[in-house]
Amino acid sequence: MEYKVVITTDAEADLDGFIRYLLYEKKSDQAASNVLNDFEATKIGLSRVAGNLKLCDNPRLRELGYRRMNFLSHDYFLLYRIEGDTAIVDNIFHELQDYENKIL
Repeated sequence: MEYKVVITTDAEADLDGFIRYLLYEKKSDQAASNVLNDFEATKIGLSRVAGNLKLCDNPRLRELGYRRMNFLSHDYFLLYRIEGDTAIVDNIFHELQDYENKIL
């Protein structure tokens, strides 16, 4: 089954923050471009496997229906939920972030 992938404004803001950090703090156009390309590839992958990934281990996130998909080549991941044939990406996090407390 192919899922429609919707990126919420919160998730867009998360990604924008990471890209701005890479561009303006790290001054790396190449790193920013690589993360954006990885995001696009991950989004395509999500459209194909969204329903096959397990629910989050955290009981509260599981109760809310959240699943996680790691970027293919970088230390970021999508936190999403499924409604019908749509995968809704609510946030994007770096692996080192305390995402569970931010969501809850």
